[in-house]
Order: sequence, then C-alpha cells, then structure tokens
Amino acid sequence: MGALSTPNRRTVLGAAIAGAALAFPMINSGSFAAAPGSAKRYSRRTLDIMEKALVIDMLAPPRIDMAPDAFSRPLTAREIADFKSCGITGFHNAFGLGGPQAREDALTFLAAWQGFAGRNADIFSLVGTVADLDHAKAQRKIGMIIGLQNAEQFEKPEDVALFYGLGLRCAQLTYNSQNLIGSGSTDRVDGGVSDFGETVIEAMNKAGMLVDVSHSGDRTTLDAIAISKSPIAITHSNCRALSNHPRAKSDEAIRALGKTAGVIGISGVRMFVKDKDPTTLGDMVDHIDHVVKLIGVDHVGIGSDADLNGYDDMPADQYAKLKAAYKASYAFRDKIDIEGFDHPMKMFDLTEELVRRGWSNENIGLVLGGNFRRLLGQVWK
Repeated sequence: MGALSTPNRRTVLGAAIAGAALAFPMINSGSFAAAPGSAKRYSRRTLDIMEKALVIDMLAPPRIDMAPDAFSRPLTAREIADFKSCGITGFHNAFGLGGPQAREDALTFLAAWQGFAGRNADIFSLVGTVADLDHAKAQRKIGMIIGLQNAEQFEKPEDVALFYGLGLRCAQLTYNSQNLIGSGSTDRVDGGVSDFGETVIEAMNKAGMLVDVSHSGDRTTLDAIAISKSPIAITHSNCRALSNHPRAKSDEAIRALGKTAGVIGISGVRMFVKDKDPTTLGDMVDHIDHVVKLIGVDHVGIGSDADLNGYDDMPADQYAKLKAAYKASYAFRDKIDIEGFDHPMKMFDLTEELVRRGWSNENIGLVLGGNFRRLLGQVWK
C-alpha cells in the first residue's frame, strides 16, 4: 500500500507434538519464548531458523503514521523492544509519493528517513549494498533499505543516478495510476511501458537500482520484465488466482518473472490475500505455495506491506483517511490486516507455519530473505 490486533497464541505442547509427529515432522518437542518475557511460544526449530536466516521484509516502513513528526518522533520503549525482538534483518522502507511535487517530496523522504535511521543507530543501519545487510545481521540491527513506491521523481533519466547516489536503492515504476512511465494496477486501460519509461528502466539498470512493479498494471508489469536487462522485483503483492484482486499479479506475470532471476514478495494485506473472511496467515502462505508451484522456490519472498503491527490499530482519523485515498476497486473490508500476521513477531509465526507444512530449513531461509538477498546482490552496483 503506501503510506496496527492481538496475535494468535501458538503454544506447542509436548504431548500434542508426540501425537502429531507424522503430520508435522521435525517440530521439536516443547515450546520456547522468542524474546525474554514474551508470551509468544515457538518450536525450537523455528527459533533456530530465525536465528540463522537473513530475514528481509521487502515492504516494511518503520512506522505507518501520517503525522508530520512520524520520522522525527523519538522511539518509545515499546517500539525499541519490538524492533529488537522481531527477528527481521532488513526493512525496505518505501512510501507512495507522486504529483506535481514528486521530486521535492522524494528528496524530503530520503532525508527524513535516513535521518531517522541515523538518530536511532543502535537499532538501525542504512543499507547500500548486500554486505550492509550481512553486517546488520551480525550486529543484530535492522538494515534499512530506502525505496520509493513510484518513479515520478525521475523527471529525466539522468535523475536516476542522482537519486541512487543519495541512497535510493529501489523504485516502483508506477503507483496504482498512470504516470509518464506506465500504467497502474487500478487504471481502466494499461498502455504498457512508455518510451520515456524504457529510458528510465535502462537508467535504473545502469545505476544498479532495483526496478519494482508491485503497483503496476498487467501490461506495464510484463513490459518491464521484458525490457529490463537486470532482474526485477515485485516487492509486495499476491497471486490474483487466489484473491481476484487487481493489485495482485496474474499467473502470466508470475511465470514471466520466473523466467528471469526476479523475486515476488508476498504481502499480508487482507483483501490482496483473500476476497472473503476469515483471512489468516495460512491463506497468506497459500500464496507462497502457489508461486512455488508456478516458478519454484527461488523466486518468492516476503513483502508484508505494513509496519510491525499492521494497519488496524492506526488512529481512527488516519485509518479513515488511508482507506479514502484508494479507488473502490481496492475493496477494503472492516480490517486490513490478516489474522496471525499483525504483530511484531509475525515472521516467527510465518516460519512456524512453513515448518508445519513440511518445508525444509533451507527453503524457509530462501523465502525469509535468501532470495531477495541474492536478487539485490545481482542488481545493486
């Protein structure tokens, strides 16, 4: 999206595990807290996987907050504890900016959030290369990848190199609606990537900036995959075959991405995951399974499209304003978050679900961040 719910308890009892050993292989007996004092309990295997994995959320603003001081307000004790215990190594921090002041707003965004990371250097570190993600993991920090969910800040192709030098590492081509580059996912007509858009993609390839088409229309998505000489990303989306939502990607687009080294990150936004309730973490993992069946495990990751807590506990006025900013085709329901993926420990719950489904540790590691690390290493200069 652009710019928060009580987590489901997962208590693993030894007797239950013993009785279900054949159904859920290799879940260790007993349950453990992921952080001191936490009421959340996980299997030892889940904790071991999360400890070893480089976990990247390819769309995760530190705060979904429309207040003017969101980037300058000091972290609370609760926020610090949540960031330190969430298990996530890399946040792709990106917002949807556009309009007549897109360039100015983009420059402000870069300055604001890189300043936020700098002022909270005990929690965050800025990411410019994949080695910075590795360093963040070793230092138990969160590496912040700076991105934008639009490309209107590129008034000419040469602007790409300028913004790369200022720290921008990923940019969406479009944000739901038509711009000079291409069409958005909610446009009635999709004309594909324009001539100007092709030059912007070429400039992004040259600079080493990741091309993202999460909010782009079908034709624009396929054109970008075909035009880009570097693999691209769908950092935060879902499978339309499972949700029938315009912001989700068609099987055709997912297959095209799979013919390259590209990666799609699966989001936890309710209406993108499923078109009716209940909508749960299990439904989200169904999207991961769908991508794997289509193009293999090397092309899927996570882009939650939310901060650590999600959307549903935003202040009421901000929540209403957020929903009002999108077309009717977004089909908001009462809640935006899904059950089980709406709290700071959500990556542990996701890992637990993959373990329950019989996934290997290696493949879980790829989904949690290994695939996106590989992609970023190929694209960034």
